[in-house]
Amino acid sequence: MPILVTNNQSAHKVDVRWLKKEASRILKYLEIGDDELSILLTDDPAIRNLNHQYRDKDQATDVLSFPQDEDAVNEKGQVLLGDVVISVETAFRQATDHHLSLQEELILLLIHGILHLMGYDHETSKQDARYMKQKTQEAFGHIFPGRQPSGTSNF
Repeated sequence: MPILVTNNQSAHKVDVRWLKKEASRILKYLEIGDDELSILLTDDPAIRNLNHQYRDKDQATDVLSFPQDEDAVNEKGQVLLGDVVISVETAFRQATDHHLSLQEELILLLIHGILHLMGYDHETSKQDARYMKQKTQEAFGHIFPGRQPSGTSNF
């Protein structure tokens, strides 16, 4: 289960090794521990450009997911899950609003992005939104036992 983390932002200190370890725990919890995942940590201008380019929305966002083709595998035969892009700037701002640490907010966004890669979508119906929120909270509680995100309307 290769996990690649690239940190292209410098405004906030992020322990990339810690994030990689926690990403591995999330994938195992979601029963996709053998899948390959790429995580890009970036800033608001970069994620805004991606959001505009791929979703035709000219605004920054907190997280974007780019799934691989269903049949994509690497040279070792491992499934290529896809890419999760997180704006650390936005995560930092949201962490305060959500009463979370930056680490907790990053994990929340990572879970959200991974669930999108798995086919979950909170934008299709209220039922799907509730189901995705439930899965997000369960996975978050697995990483941070006893903690639940609060004030996170999108999760």
